[in-house]
Amino acid sequence: MFSKFYKPLILGTVLLSVTATVMAQTGDPVEKNKANSNYKPAFAGQTRIGSVKTKTPYTTTVINTGLNSPWGMHVLPDGRLLISSKPGTMQILTTDGKVVKTITGFPAVQYESQGGLLDINIDPDFTTNRMIYWTYAQPGEGATLAVAKGKLSADETKLENVKVIWEAYPRFKGAGQFGSRLLFDKQGNIFVTSGDRMANEMRVKAQDLNTTTGKIIHITKEGKPVAGNPFIGKPDAKPEIYAYGFRNPDGFSFNPVTGDLWEAEFGPRGGDEINLIKPGGNYGWPFVTYGIEYSGGKVYDGIQQKKGTIQPVYYWDPVISPGCIMFYTGNIAEWKNNLFVGGLSGQHIIRLVIKNNKVVGEERLLADKNERWRCMATGKDGAIYAATDGGKLYKIAKQ
Repeated sequence: MFSKFYKPLILGTVLLSVTATVMAQTGDPVEKNKANSNYKPAFAGQTRIGSVKTKTPYTTTVINTGLNSPWGMHVLPDGRLLISSKPGTMQILTTDGKVVKTITGFPAVQYESQGGLLDINIDPDFTTNRMIYWTYAQPGEGATLAVAKGKLSADETKLENVKVIWEAYPRFKGAGQFGSRLLFDKQGNIFVTSGDRMANEMRVKAQDLNTTTGKIIHITKEGKPVAGNPFIGKPDAKPEIYAYGFRNPDGFSFNPVTGDLWEAEFGPRGGDEINLIKPGGNYGWPFVTYGIEYSGGKVYDGIQQKKGTIQPVYYWDPVISPGCIMFYTGNIAEWKNNLFVGGLSGQHIIRLVIKNNKVVGEERLLADKNERWRCMATGKDGAIYAATDGGKLYKIAKQ
């Protein structure tokens, strides 16, 4: 059954006619391989949309080859790049790829499998308070996702007054699917994505509001629930939860035009998703999914649509493994406000053209580089900076 949030996309005659006009200008879908399942989309254009092709000439340059397991990236106010390293440090780089500072002083991380030092962001008032925020796999009796903050020293080499402000519940001994991305909203509060931790006994907790795995979290800079969160005051529900029913949400971005919050996550075999996040929304995992188990069987009852859950705006089968997403805000006009997705197993960057919250065109970029794209950002110079699991930093710029 269709979610109430998407009825206009499915039933709105005017919107369908506009979208059809745009879609008619695209070519064949970029995906040519057979899907893992015979599941059908909930609405036209939810998967395998027609292709588009960039017309503007651009250059692709490798500007650094020595990054150590990069995971998160943020552009500093002066235009330099702040990049996290999973083993537990951060570096500051110039836009020509030169490392100028290595930052230490972080709490110990569980650097194993999908764990480590993960996403990074800076306080909206960074120019005056120099505060950096990050997510990481926190070791202990069972690991968990944690959010911490610290002040960047005057010489930019260490963090001072480090404080852990939030920890996911419950802890679990595994090292899989922590998430996690971190964003600031316009009020200066924090959104965090929390993964389901992968194991069968854990993933069902994505539907349990008394836990914070498999959720999107909304907290203050002190780690407290934000006033107005959808589950505040409800019994057996953590007040910091904003939305739930996620598997491994590694992509997170605000639409710069509408202000809407978007998320991307891994499916198992098939079912990688792009979601438009609504407060209190249930996104279905693990009982509603377009993916199948790695073994080839159904995930639980093999349901793709269910009353009370929100459909993905778009999904892929086979998977592309979305490692990050970013709305482009640079100087290539035809890319403006398009959603860029870093594909890990897909080994390409996906460009999605979005109209009225619906994907109307898809392009695969840099597939010839054979890279796993982990994090990216639009620089102040209008270029895209993208780092790979192989330790390379690419600059994609208008020619």
